[in-house]
Amino acid sequence: MDKIGLIAGAGKFPFLFSHAAKQQGIFVVAFAFKKITDKRLKKYVDRIFWLDIGRLGELLEALKQNRIKKAVMAGKIPKAFLFNSHLEKDEESNSFLNKVSDKGDASLLTAVADKLKQQGVQLLDSTTFLSHLLPSKGTFTRREPSDLEWEDIHFGKELAKRMGDLDIGQTVLVKNKVVLAIEAIEGTDVAIKRGGKLGNRGAVAVKMSRPVQDMRFDVPVVGPETVRTLIKAKFAVLAVEAKKSIIIDREEVVKLANRKGIAIVAV
Repeated sequence: MDKIGLIAGAGKFPFLFSHAAKQQGIFVVAFAFKKITDKRLKKYVDRIFWLDIGRLGELLEALKQNRIKKAVMAGKIPKAFLFNSHLEKDEESNSFLNKVSDKGDASLLTAVADKLKQQGVQLLDSTTFLSHLLPSKGTFTRREPSDLEWEDIHFGKELAKRMGDLDIGQTVLVKNKVVLAIEAIEGTDVAIKRGGKLGNRGAVAVKMSRPVQDMRFDVPVVGPETVRTLIKAKFAVLAVEAKKSIIIDREEVVKLANRKGIAIVAV
């Protein structure tokens, strides 16, 4: 493989993928979205095309014109854009959305993967070249969760798996086996803020993959910004799933957590 397409959403994930791919000597062509993808990505890829999020036809044509046969999706694309009445969608996008059985993340992303396959583009796992970011089981911080916090972790993990199976969200916020908030369309950070207001302090955040996680897309991701949000919301613990979650900038994540006594574990 000498060339790969990067369908880039928001956040640092696209940067990490591009860096890792280029270290392997691979030519990276990025397909980025206006007002979503960080503009600085252009410095980290070999070629970049800026597209409107509502124009699926433009993306398919750009992939075709650049003879992309393998691609990766990296970075969050906010689903709230679907409800933006000012968003201009092309005929390809409207047709695509009308054919999808429901608008859950799994359904939408699987349909996108199928559409790309029809165009001759194989969508690879989003963790391609980045397996070192998938944590093994264990505690990464100085502080271990207390016995009560471990009970909340296991309680939250079971609920998060159920929510993932229903394609609602990946994160559950709990305290004393009471559900404070569940992530929905708003994203992890906003859900944490809601849970923090209700839990006052000392709550547990649990972020899990789906029971059957398609590693090509929507793999759970946490990073320094997640921890900063947990600190502001006065959380005590963050639990992620071992080998099925990505921790971005782990050294900084652990440093921030240790400074405030937050325990971070992979289960």
